Amino acid sequence: MGNCLSCCEADSHQGSTLTPGTQPLQQVQRSRGLVQYPATEFKELKRPVSTENQNQGRVLAPTTEKKMFPQYTKIPPLKKQGNGETKRLSFVSKDISEAKILQLYEQYKDPVEELILAEGIEHFCQDLEVKPEEFIVLLIAWNFKAETMCKFTKDEFVNGCKNLKVDSIKSIRSKFPELEAEMQNKQSFKHLYKWTYKFCLDNDSGQRTLPVDVAISLWKLVFTGSEPTLLEDWLEFLEKHPTIKGIPKDTWDMFLNFVEQVGDDLSTYDDTEAWPSLLDDFVEHENDKKNQNVKTD
Repeated sequence: MGNCLSCCEADSHQGSTLTPGTQPLQQVQRSRGLVQYPATEFKELKRPVSTENQNQGRVLAPTTEKKMFPQYTKIPPLKKQGNGETKRLSFVSKDISEAKILQLYEQYKDPVEELILAEGIEHFCQDLEVKPEEFIVLLIAWNFKAETMCKFTKDEFVNGCKNLKVDSIKSIRSKFPELEAEMQNKQSFKHLYKWTYKFCLDNDSGQRTLPVDVAISLWKLVFTGSEPTLLEDWLEFLEKHPTIKGIPKDTWDMFLNFVEQVGDDLSTYDDTEAWPSLLDDFVEHENDKKNQNVKTD
């Protein structure tokens, strides 16, 4: 290693071996003097000193059994975090066949238009063993992100099946309990409720307000299994007032907040809040009914 460390010379120049304890110190020749190392650090050489190195006045450094750096078991390389996820996703993608989804779409597609229309949806519901007016069909349309009632575009149907991870009638039916259970989540139900209004508008005619009869049917449908106490009185109120021609979107949206806040008997209704006028009229109507039923002496 350059001039820093000169080669060692044997003490007797005869290549004799060293044994711990035979002499107190092993002298090593350096270029700038003598550096002494304890002889106990050396053990008996297992092979004689090279003759070639003796001729050059050099002796190989003593071989010791103790190594400066111990050998550790090699640590296996870390697995990439994404490997497991990649395998999982690829496994899922193998479970769902896009070809089967497309085949299913073609089975219900209109023969002329690139859409599944009312007749195809009816056939679709028959295969699912449900009726088109059932709540589960609304849930399927919501999960397909359909924009218009009685119509599925190719993208809506195909992407909807992919999102649900289904590619057959049997697998769609197997999702029914999961779709219905999701409605126990208040936020999910709120999204479904608000989406329903726009979904049922007739976009082709530029419709902006739901006809009362359509809105009544939708309220009955969307509250399947979770009907508010006030719903029956509300629908009766609408049916008894023929002057009410349509339900605006703000009235539809606010009705959900209304039934959550005013209580089952309207006892917590606050007329200072900005409720739609139709809801104010309903409260007044209900109060009049109660007053008429009060017996006086």
